[in-house]
Amino acid sequence: MNPIEFLADLANPQLAFLSRALLMAILSAVLCGIVGSHIVVRGLSFVGDALSHAVFPGIAVAFATGTSTLLGGAIAGVIVALLIALFSRRKTVGEDSIIGILFAAAFSVGLVIVSRMPTYTGSLESLLFGSLTGVTGADLLTVAISGALILTVLAIFHRGIVAVSFDREYAQTLGYRAGLIDVVLYVATALAVVVSVSTVGNILVLALLVGPPATARLLTRRISAMTALSAMLGTLAALVGLWVSWSWSVPTGAALVLAITAEFILVWIFQSLHAVRTSLKTIQKRLTKSINAKKKSEAVAR
Repeated sequence: MNPIEFLADLANPQLAFLSRALLMAILSAVLCGIVGSHIVVRGLSFVGDALSHAVFPGIAVAFATGTSTLLGGAIAGVIVALLIALFSRRKTVGEDSIIGILFAAAFSVGLVIVSRMPTYTGSLESLLFGSLTGVTGADLLTVAISGALILTVLAIFHRGIVAVSFDREYAQTLGYRAGLIDVVLYVATALAVVVSVSTVGNILVLALLVGPPATARLLTRRISAMTALSAMLGTLAALVGLWVSWSWSVPTGAALVLAITAEFILVWIFQSLHAVRTSLKTIQKRLTKSINAKKKSEAVAR
C-alpha cells in the first residue's frame, strides 16, 4: 500500500479506529519524546527501562480487575519511582543496583499476577506488546489530559531539572532541591510510560522514551531544540510505523520501534559522513596552508 492509499484509509469514516490509533501513537510519541529528552541528557536511560517494567504489576492488577490500566500503572510507577529516589539517598549501594533489583522484582510480580488470569496468553501479549486497534475516544481524551498535566509539571520544574542534569552540586547551591527534582522526573517518566503502554506495549516503550531523544541529541545540544526535535521525530516514526503496520500486517509496536531505529541509524550515518567531510576539509586547508608557506619560503630563499 502506497502512502496516498494509507492517507485515504485514515480519512475513511468506516476505518475510524485507524485514525484513533495514529492519534494515540502521536500523543504517546510527543509525550515520551519530551520526557525522554531529560532522561537522555541525564544519562538515565536505565531508569526509563526500570520504570517501564515497574508499571507492569499495576497494569496487570487493573487488567485483571477491569479497572483503569492508566490508574493502576500510575500507582505502581509512582511507588517504584519513590522507592528508587528513597534508596538512592544512601550511597552504600549504587543507584543502578537498586534500580535493577526494583524493576526485576516489579516485573516478576506482574508476571505472577498475569499468570493467574484465565486468558493468560492473550492478556500477556496485549500488556507486553500493546494494542492500538481498540483505542476509543475516551482513551484519547484520558491520554491527552494526562499528557498535558505531565508536561505542565515538567514546564514548572524545567529550570531545576536542567540545572540538576548538568551540575547537581552547583544546582543545589542555587537553591534547587535535587532530591525533589529526581522524584518529579522519575514520576513523570513512570506516567509517560503508563500512557504509552497501549501504543507499543510494556517491553518496547523504552524505545519510544529513548529513541527520538537520542536521535535529536545527535543533531543538537540545546535542551529546548532537543525536546522539539524529539517530539517531531517521534511523530514521524508513529506515522511511518502505523503505515508499515497497516500495509504489511506487522505488529504496530514493533513497526513503530523499527521506524525509530531507522531514524537513529540514518541520522547517525549523516552525522558520521558530515564529520568525515569536515575532517577532510580541515586536512585540505592545512595542507594548502603548508604548501603555500613552503612556496613562500622557497621564493624568499631565491
